[in-house]
Amino acid sequence: MHRLIKIILFFGLCIGGSAAWANSYSDTIKVFSDAGESGKYFRMSYGYALFPIVGKGGLFFVGGGYGGGKVFVDTKHVGNSTMTQLSLGPQIGGQAFSQIIFFQHEQAFNDFTSGNFEFSAQASAVVITAGVSAEANTGGGTSAGMSGGRNDAVTASGGYRKGMATFTIATGGLMFEAALGGQKFSYTQL
Repeated sequence: MHRLIKIILFFGLCIGGSAAWANSYSDTIKVFSDAGESGKYFRMSYGYALFPIVGKGGLFFVGGGYGGGKVFVDTKHVGNSTMTQLSLGPQIGGQAFSQIIFFQHEQAFNDFTSGNFEFSAQASAVVITAGVSAEANTGGGTSAGMSGGRNDAVTASGGYRKGMATFTIATGGLMFEAALGGQKFSYTQL
């Protein structure tokens, strides 16, 4: 099973293209800051977790994703996080995306950093559209995505759910899926 997940992730990262490898934290923060609604969250949140690149891939009925990120309170880097994703259902392809999770208050931050935090299949993210990007729901569901330009990213209005707000930007790849899945996060304090 681990070998299949590694193959799927490799496929997803290859499809993600060179743009996926060129991202940095400051570039990704700038994209989210300039993308309309998500930019307001930097001013009104307690902190955030930023994943510049998450690789996601699926083949037949199993898919997975992985990404490493940093956790911030205000603008101070306070820890590191990893995200793993598993999805089950019809799917094929690979995709790379950036993801940010804003914490509305200290309690939401504490919930996220208390150990292994999970988003269930019902958790949803506001997808930031860029160019020809279609929906890429990180919490599961039907989607088809193809990357557009990150410089043209625009957010839809969102809101906090249980003290957290999540935004994603597709950065490369093409993936078709009708799958349910969830994300699991780990946290290591600096």
